[in-house]
Amino acid sequence: MSTTVPHSTENGLQFLEEGTLGKPLVLLIHGSLDRSAGMLRVSRQIHKEAHVIRFDRRGYAQNNLHAGPFNVPGNVEDVVSILNGREAILIGHSFGGNIALATAAHLGEQIRAVSTYETPLSWFDWWPRNTAGATSLQVPTSEAAEAFMIRLIGRKRWELLPDSTKEARRSEGAALTTELQSIRDVVPWHVDEILCPVLCGYGSKAHEHHKKGALWLGENLKHARSVEIVDAGHGAPNSHAAAFTELLVRPHLAPALPTG
Repeated sequence: MSTTVPHSTENGLQFLEEGTLGKPLVLLIHGSLDRSAGMLRVSRQIHKEAHVIRFDRRGYAQNNLHAGPFNVPGNVEDVVSILNGREAILIGHSFGGNIALATAAHLGEQIRAVSTYETPLSWFDWWPRNTAGATSLQVPTSEAAEAFMIRLIGRKRWELLPDSTKEARRSEGAALTTELQSIRDVVPWHVDEILCPVLCGYGSKAHEHHKKGALWLGENLKHARSVEIVDAGHGAPNSHAAAFTELLVRPHLAPALPTG
């Protein structure tokens, strides 16, 4: 029977371990202005076949009070601390994909495989400057999270959220804007540093730049291929958890890992 057990790193970062001990370790990394709960449905899909770790990234939800820095290297430090030397498969949604790839570059053979889903490649000149993330960078930090959410879910749905939820999101504006700006200013990882198998997901309803980014990763990483999830948009870990798991997680759990 699967149980969820809370843990913390030496510097106090909170994380959850669940699933089946002794099975391959899968660490799920959420995107910007999200939280570990955003990967819960994926975790439930593999509880019997994997040992799963979820965590709120620094600056978000349970780890909202983290002092930062809110960038890829800082998040990589957290993943390294959570893994504590254990071999793992990393699954990164959106911004979390950059953390997964950068961790793979840093840890080498300790990372068995990586999957990304609609990961932003904002440092490229062709990445658009009118995305939800870009919108959040054009307003004061105190308004950034609200602007980001409205672009994602619409003003009507935002207004229907409880006041406590709105305030929680607004408080995450500093983490949001700092991490998004960081991958415009500095390339967070390099292609030749990533040697493990990588699956690069996107939805058939993806924005064109998200699709282009996933295809670019599949073509340029050494052992990678791109994977489309039919009828999915950017929120596939929630909306299409079963397909997300089947296409982007289970192939890494098989004895023969996918390569390019």
